[in-house]
Amino acid sequence: MDYKHLMYFWVTAKAGGVMRAGEQLHTTPHTLSGQIKLLEDWLGRKLFKKAGRNLELTEDGRLALGYADQIFTLGAELETAVRASRGGRKVLEFKVGVADSVTKSIAYRLLEPALTIAEPVQLICSEGKFPDLLAQLALNRLDLVIADEPMSRRLSVRAFNHPLGGTAMSFFCTPDLKAQLHGEFPQCLNGQPMLIQGAQASVRQQVEGWLTRHGVVPRIVGEFDDGALMTAFGREGRGVFMAPSVVEEETAQQFGVEVIGRSDELREEFYAVSVEKRITHPCVVAITDAARGALFG
Repeated sequence: MDYKHLMYFWVTAKAGGVMRAGEQLHTTPHTLSGQIKLLEDWLGRKLFKKAGRNLELTEDGRLALGYADQIFTLGAELETAVRASRGGRKVLEFKVGVADSVTKSIAYRLLEPALTIAEPVQLICSEGKFPDLLAQLALNRLDLVIADEPMSRRLSVRAFNHPLGGTAMSFFCTPDLKAQLHGEFPQCLNGQPMLIQGAQASVRQQVEGWLTRHGVVPRIVGEFDDGALMTAFGREGRGVFMAPSVVEEETAQQFGVEVIGRSDELREEFYAVSVEKRITHPCVVAITDAARGALFG
């Protein structure tokens, strides 16, 4: 068997089609389809069938996927075991994906407990869009994904949501901009420049509803998928911005901004998504225990 062909089949099955799989593997859908056809010819069985514009696994495809899962899971374990030894000490490699909508200071405080467990840990952290990170999790390239929303049940990824906790939201701006605000919060936001999260952020719809309920009409000057970029604009006085209240003091000190108000009506929830239904990975245990206790508890 050509295991490259098997890998192409496995990624396509996990991704749900050749287009997304091609993006992940940095190859064309045409090439991908050709490689899968070679695997089907070798096995003498069809692994996919057409379902409208999508692909579905055949019965033989589901059987093959089960074996492919075992093969590539063992391959990942082999890689981890061989690379684990550092100077005679076994090092636990912990691969985490963080959704780019998660505030960086929150991400640090969520992940930091993983470095406090008894055994040495090598933290490998990557950032990206939530769906892309879930695809990497499905391929066993990540041990955990941290996000500000749960994984949708509509996705065909076999993974589980582990709620970590939530926080209210605080509003910040520079001292110069604060001096231009008039009236009580939140009415002081009327007509003022404001920076908000992008359309895909979990808190975005809450903000729009909250502004409507309070009859507040700010001047939206920027929308950001990346929370760090939004904060950078806010630090320069380009508008009022929001951040989780749990890191309120840290945000104010780090960026030289001041709190102008808070709202318990706006909540940002955080989740750990893993392939484990019952958490056993020591780093994930440390993260969930600390989040539900000291951070959000």
